[in-house]
Formats: sequence, structure tokens, C-alpha cells
Amino acid sequence: MTALASIDLATWGAALAIAGMATVTFLCRIAGVVVMSRMRLTPRMERGLRALPGSIIMATILPVVLENGFPAIVALAATIVTMALVKIDLVALAAGLGTLSILRALGL
Repeated sequence: MTALASIDLATWGAALAIAGMATVTFLCRIAGVVVMSRMRLTPRMERGLRALPGSIIMATILPVVLENGFPAIVALAATIVTMALVKIDLVALAAGLGTLSILRALGL
């Protein structure tokens, strides 16, 4: 019997899967740091990296907003406008959620 065959997958399968995913995630993150440490950052690349978090958030949120229709679009607009004006995340979040709550309470 080999060592691999002696592992009880019913007991250790989830733990091994989690350990494997954690290892792959760690290696992906480290690879990004290693690759970027060897590159010279141009001003254009630096601007792109600064815009990346906002792009990821919009790519995550926009499909959900479009799926939920008019109230969600108005709430997202309120969030963006509030963030542009006050630049405080929690205030913008409260404005967006408040707008959505009011529109849903009105039956929209």
C-alpha cells in the first residue's frame, strides 16, 4: 500500500484541498511581487496600477447592479457622487445603501 493510498480522503480531503488552494494563492501573490520587483515602473504603468482597485470593484459590482435594475443604478450613482464629494468610504456606502433602501421602500 502506498503512502497516498493510505490517506483517508473522507477525513483529510477537505483539509488537503484547502491547503492546496492556500499554497496556490500564496504562490500567485508572491509571483506578482517577484515579477513587479524586477520591472521598472514607468509613469504610465504607475497610473494603471493606481486605477486597478477601482476597476476591480466596478467589474465586480456592475453586473449585480445591472441585474437589479433602476434602483440599484440610482444607488450606485449616489455612491459615486458622494464618494467624489466627500471622499469618505463609509459615508458613500451609507448614501448608496440609504438611497437603495428608500427606493425599495417606495416600491421601485
